[in-house]
Amino acid sequence: MTWLVIGTDAVLGVFAVMFLVLWFRHRLRAFLAGAGVVVAYAISEVVKLLVREERPCRTAPSLAECPEPGDWSFPSNHSVIAGASAMAIWALHRTFGWVAAVCALAAASSRVIVGVHYVHDVMAGLALGALVSWGIAVLLKRRERTPRHEDAPTVVLQRLR
Repeated sequence: MTWLVIGTDAVLGVFAVMFLVLWFRHRLRAFLAGAGVVVAYAISEVVKLLVREERPCRTAPSLAECPEPGDWSFPSNHSVIAGASAMAIWALHRTFGWVAAVCALAAASSRVIVGVHYVHDVMAGLALGALVSWGIAVLLKRRERTPRHEDAPTVVLQRLR
């Protein structure tokens, strides 16, 4: 096992640490952002079952051990998780977001370099993960701006006067 293979999985640990740190500041938003990563992963698993693309390591040598047959290539789950995590962290904290973006690109690149994914697998994975997390971030922002129901009688009474 090379340092690239180990580094790919270690990046996921970096995201977990960032979410933990952000949990203390943003509680519910950090939890929901993390839940968005899980949703993005679930969507990628469905896409994998629909597309069923073989991995490049089935036909060419690779630096990493090739996953079992039936573990499809498109999209890259590592890249989906990396893209979703980077976007979620970006929405919570810009400085951590820059670090997360670099880590996401490194994780995605390493999957191609070690030979277990094609470039389009990781690009699609990054895009899918980022899109799902961005959508959840937009919904969270919209929820924060929407007036709460308990404020409604006050607003109605003020308009009636």
